[in-house]
Amino acid sequence: MEENYKVLIIDDDEVIAQSTAEYFNMFDVKTAYVTGYDEAVAFLNDHVISLLLLDINLGDRSGFDLCRQIREDYDMPILFISARTSDDDVLIALNIGGDDYIKKPYTLNVLLAKVKAILNRYEKAKEAAAESSPSGTAQVKTAENGIFALADNVSLDTNLHKVILAGEPVSLKAMEYKLLLYLCEHAGRVVTKDELLKNVWDDEFIGEGTLAVHIRHLREKIETDPKEPAIIKTVWGVGYMTEE
Repeated sequence: MEENYKVLIIDDDEVIAQSTAEYFNMFDVKTAYVTGYDEAVAFLNDHVISLLLLDINLGDRSGFDLCRQIREDYDMPILFISARTSDDDVLIALNIGGDDYIKKPYTLNVLLAKVKAILNRYEKAKEAAAESSPSGTAQVKTAENGIFALADNVSLDTNLHKVILAGEPVSLKAMEYKLLLYLCEHAGRVVTKDELLKNVWDDEFIGEGTLAVHIRHLREKIETDPKEPAIIKTVWGVGYMTEE
């Protein structure tokens, strides 16, 4: 099973990253750190992370590029931490998916308080979604004549196990089909990540990274613009939903 961390620090300054992680861990905020772009990608694939602290400068790579890549698959809060103070940097960080911008040098106790507040909101949002849409009692919708309409020119044909896009069939992998079918059967409400992992995969060793990759592949097949999805929508920190 994937190991869970509350915070992952991505900073090429190992001294700062290590000291910040140690401070957070002292206060029971389970934190890990990495110092490079590729190391961060690998860590995210193998662990469940609730929040990222991301530096802009990652050696010869850019934290901006990493943020864009992460946002294709994940929706956890991303807080930029950087010694760069220009308004342009702040605007770029926020426009590409960053949730806040913290300038170095930062005070550890203030940073910890900010992180705890965001994590608290994140957890409450997940709990509220789970309480409002319990998986065991939620109404399951049925397809009319075996067809779920997803958009004007997109539908899921449960007879063919395929998406029909502009009149042409699009093949889905078995797990992509199960995932999309579950979202269609529960359209109109937020389906939590935990619910999808439990009811679609039924495998405790599958984690959020795998789910995110399948969602991305589905969007690439059915969305007009996968980066601005209109069919499978992300609900920040909670899960996904399709409209009725």
